[in-house]
Amino acid sequence: MVAVDHSNEQTRIVLTPNRSMSWRGNQLFLLSMIVLSGLIGTGFALMGAWVILPFAGLEMAALGSALYYVSWKLSYQEVLTLSAQQLLLEKGVYRPRQSWRFERDQVSLSIETENHPWSSPGIKIRHRQQLIVLGEFLNRADCKKLLGELRALGVPTRTHGQAGRQSF
Repeated sequence: MVAVDHSNEQTRIVLTPNRSMSWRGNQLFLLSMIVLSGLIGTGFALMGAWVILPFAGLEMAALGSALYYVSWKLSYQEVLTLSAQQLLLEKGVYRPRQSWRFERDQVSLSIETENHPWSSPGIKIRHRQQLIVLGEFLNRADCKKLLGELRALGVPTRTHGQAGRQSF
């Protein structure tokens, strides 16, 4: 997902992976599954198959762990802040774990064209000899939106194809 905020002197672009459900939605889903599993497990326990209860608990613990892990991975963000003089890129979950600050006139975008109609273009920020991948988790429509925003802000771009790549 691409969220753009134009303020007086700078533009902030926030890139996040698409999420099907929020953490609160995942918690409600997990709670409903715990209740359903508990009812079924209690029914079997009342019929004498009490050994089902620990396995139902382990199953719900595994489901909860998987939901938490996926929600945590989807909380990743890339924040691109552009002003007249500089470009600031921050990446991380919950807080910036990596950040880069560049002079705006020394930065360009390197765009790798799609090799399939369904794939997304590869977007990299180029500063001298350094290349930083931008929005690798974005889908095709979000990549096109991001490219349109960056081009509208005057960031120079260089497009190149898939030369030298082979698929087996």
